[in-house]
Order: sequence, then C-alpha cells, then structure tokens
Amino acid sequence: MEKANVTFVTEFIFLGLSSQPKAQLILFIIFLFFYLLTVLGNLIIITVIQIEPHLQTPMYFFLTNLSFLDICYTTTNVPQMLSNMVGKKKTISFTGCAIQMYFSLSFGMIECVLLGVMAYDRYVAICAPLHYPVIMNRHACIQMVIISWTSSFLSSMVINAFTLSLPYCGPHVLNHFFCEVPSVLRLACTDTSVTELVVFIFSIIIVFIPFLLIVISYARILLSVLRMRSAAGRLKALSTCASHLTVVVLFYGTAIFMYMRPQSKSSRSGGKVIAVFYTVITPMLNPLIYSLRNQDVKGALKKVISKHSLA
Repeated sequence: MEKANVTFVTEFIFLGLSSQPKAQLILFIIFLFFYLLTVLGNLIIITVIQIEPHLQTPMYFFLTNLSFLDICYTTTNVPQMLSNMVGKKKTISFTGCAIQMYFSLSFGMIECVLLGVMAYDRYVAICAPLHYPVIMNRHACIQMVIISWTSSFLSSMVINAFTLSLPYCGPHVLNHFFCEVPSVLRLACTDTSVTELVVFIFSIIIVFIPFLLIVISYARILLSVLRMRSAAGRLKALSTCASHLTVVVLFYGTAIFMYMRPQSKSSRSGGKVIAVFYTVITPMLNPLIYSLRNQDVKGALKKVISKHSLA
C-alpha cells in the first residue's frame, strides 16, 4: 500500500547560481558573453588550423578535436542555464535531465582522455623526435581520438544507467544550474553508495589514469629538457608544452576536486562554483591560451587576418 502512494519525480527545478532577479540579469549578460566568446574562439582555432598547411600536424589535429569538444561541452549546459536565468519556468523534464547529464558527462570525460593523449604527443615529440612521424602517424592519431570518444561515451552510459535506475520520489529541487551526476544523486530517495562507488571507479579510469599519464609524460619531458645543452632548445621545448599544461591545470584541478571526493563532503554551493570553472571558464579560456601562448597559432592567426585585410 505504501508503494502505491509514492510519487516519482517527472521534472526537476533548478535553483541556479542566484535567486535574485538583478543578479540573474547580470549573470545572464556575463555568461552569454562567455558562451559567444567560447564558440567564436574555438571556431577560429578550428578554421585557422584547417586552412594553414604548416599546422597539419598531430598536435594541432588533437587541438582541433579539443576545440570542437569545447563547443559541444558548453552548448550542452550553458543555453539551458541562460534560459533559466531569464525565464520564469526553471524546470527540466526527467528525460531532458537524463540526456543533458549523459552528454555533459561524456564530453567532460572525453576532454580528460584527450588531454592525456595530447600530453603523450608532446612527450614523443620532445623525447623521441626521430620516431615521432612513425609513432604519431595519422592512423594512430585517428585511433586515439576514436578511443577517447568511444570509451567516454560508454563510461558515461554506465554511470547514467546506475544513476537513473535509482528512485527519485522527491524533493525535485536541483541545487545546480544543469543536471550533473553528483547533484542529481543527492535527490535519490534510497541509498546511493553503490552508484557513488561506480562513479568513483570510472573517475579513476577516465580521469585519474589520463592525469597520471600527463604527470609521467611531463616528468619525462622535464628530464629530457634538462639534458639539452642549448638554452634556445630548452625554451622552445617548454613553450610547446606551456599552453597544454595551463589547460590541464585549469580543467583537471576542478574536475578531480568535483568527482573524486566523497559526496558527503561536497559543498552544494561550492560545487556549483567549481562546475562553472570546468563547464564555462576553461572552454572559454582554451582558445585564448592556445592563441596567446602558442607562437605557431598566433603567427597563423596574424597571417589569416592580414590576408583578409588585404583582400
């Protein structure tokens, strides 16, 4: 009889980043600017790489994928957030939440794996330059990208299957600005320890292992750079890694803090702020970092601008 009286959640209500109308308007303008800058900046990076012949290398092939991924990642979350800031109805259906949670988690995982692949690419380029064309041939690069996307989509499917199989019978107020696994799990009306364990295990596989690959790759790169006799050679080697390392610190620092800590220790308001960094700020900064700190991209961008200005 008790089970018959249970009402399961059919939609979620977002609390968002603020409940104050004036603050919401200001945040709407700020995040709309961030979103447009993210899309435009990453499209410029993709276009420049595609039209410049000297950028047709494995490093920039991976960067193209990263830029496309950042557009997908922000588009999964930010338009929903902007709509909630100006709209009266701040809800999302259970199905819509499930779809958003799946793709958001998938794209986040892909970024983790892709950043690990990019670190390995820099390791081979600096530590084994003579073997670089053989090891990082086009077929190998395509395979690495396919593995990054496929493994992440499958991992996200497993995590979402466990998360969505739990009963959600109220409350249905989501203290977040988009559907994310940790925040949705808090609303489950049953024990979530098994699902939390699954999330933690996949976080180790998809987040921590690529991070370990990055640490090992850069440790080997540093040792190789220290052995170089030429100061110019050391500077050139480090400059090719600076952009990638900056992105890794920004993305991984917040993602590991969010997904590899116990849910009982998670601050709900703090979690929203952290999520802003890896879903909005980092994708926006990526094209700026790669264009300002990377001499090849900066030079190609100037070349493209000069061509169009002369035309």
